[in-house]
Amino acid sequence: MKQLQKILPVVCLSLLLCSYKVNEVINNFPLSIQSDTAKLVVPLGGNSFITAKDKDSKERVANDGWKNWQSEKAVFSTYIKVNKPGTLQVYGLLNVPEGESTIRCSINDEVMTIAVSGTDNKEYSLGNWTIAKAGYVKIDIQGISKTGNLFANMKELHISGSSVDAQTAYVKNNEGNYFYWGRRGPSVHLNYDISEAGKEIEWFYNEITVPVGDDPVGSYFMANGFGEGYFGIQVNSPTERRILFSVWSPFNTDDPKQIPDDKKIKMLKKGKDVHTGEFGNEGSGGQSYLKYNWKAGNTYKFLLRGQPTGDEHTTYTAYFFAPELNKWMLIASFSRPATNTWLTRLHSFLENFDPSTGHITRKAFYQNQWTKDKGGNWKAISKMTFTGDATANKAYRLDYGGGEENDRFFLRNCGFFDDNTVLRSKFEHPAPTKSPVIDFSSLE
Repeated sequence: MKQLQKILPVVCLSLLLCSYKVNEVINNFPLSIQSDTAKLVVPLGGNSFITAKDKDSKERVANDGWKNWQSEKAVFSTYIKVNKPGTLQVYGLLNVPEGESTIRCSINDEVMTIAVSGTDNKEYSLGNWTIAKAGYVKIDIQGISKTGNLFANMKELHISGSSVDAQTAYVKNNEGNYFYWGRRGPSVHLNYDISEAGKEIEWFYNEITVPVGDDPVGSYFMANGFGEGYFGIQVNSPTERRILFSVWSPFNTDDPKQIPDDKKIKMLKKGKDVHTGEFGNEGSGGQSYLKYNWKAGNTYKFLLRGQPTGDEHTTYTAYFFAPELNKWMLIASFSRPATNTWLTRLHSFLENFDPSTGHITRKAFYQNQWTKDKGGNWKAISKMTFTGDATANKAYRLDYGGGEENDRFFLRNCGFFDDNTVLRSKFEHPAPTKSPVIDFSSLE
């Protein structure tokens, strides 16, 4: 992390005020309007998103700043969270490869316009704002005109002012590849209380409803998580959605090619049109998915079986119920070696796996959870503990939430909303009284 730097007082330069929507300032002076408060460096690689652009434009956010900034329609948005109202000064470290450019910086519809030029990196004052309340601040920057090919190469933003302090939240550095994880946003979890369900849980039933509009690309709504894998639905592209079921290998590696044969996950059976294979990068193991155009607003059912087979193997089988088809579908059945256990550590989670969509909120309701033990006894789940991943725990991103709403649990993340839930909070609702009606004999 770059250390805070004390900025020596400098003489304030006069600004020419003009009218553009609201107060707009023309300024082409580097290092102007500085304050005697400490500056913080906001790396663009972990905190910026392209929130508007041409369909075919090539702008992108890289670890070292913004690239290919050519289109006047491209808007780069950078997010910080302040803990108190006050003043905010924003500076940009940038260079212009050729010619000169005019760019615009805005916060809450208050716009400042700046002329920039020069091939050397310089720090330009992008403007001064009054922040009325604590919470997330969105800093939008857009090109207006240019004489060269690019508006600028923007390297980083610097911030100072009375609203800025050491608790200001943003992705501070790229240690541990946190620019990638930070732009993905915080993952959040429901950890179910199954203390009354016994130690021989064979089946786990759950339902998910994703509200209309809360299903952006990159979302994974995981319904049935267990000690050795996960099962849920995801949005892979504007035209493709999947039901995904994976089981981790007991051999700890991110490279599936390193797994010895006696530690590999074995696929026993799969449903119609289901793809199976291996996965890596976040542990390794066996993966299956069905391309299925599930729809926001509909409720989907998930049924998972975990059954020890008595030879140091456990078989995990996943079934998905689509209301559009009105039937249970087998996704896959996997055998996991070096494992002798019933279902444990039951949980659900919500994550975004697309760093370019980490500025868009997603939400899901998780409801009607049940376990069924090997003796056939159903037990309702009505309590959970809300947790977050390392991005949340490090306070790099605070746009996360979860809890109970209308007798359903929910998870929410990304989008830079302010009302985050305290991590490790416990929630409960009245236990459902009607167990699922399932004809187990008809399941594949």
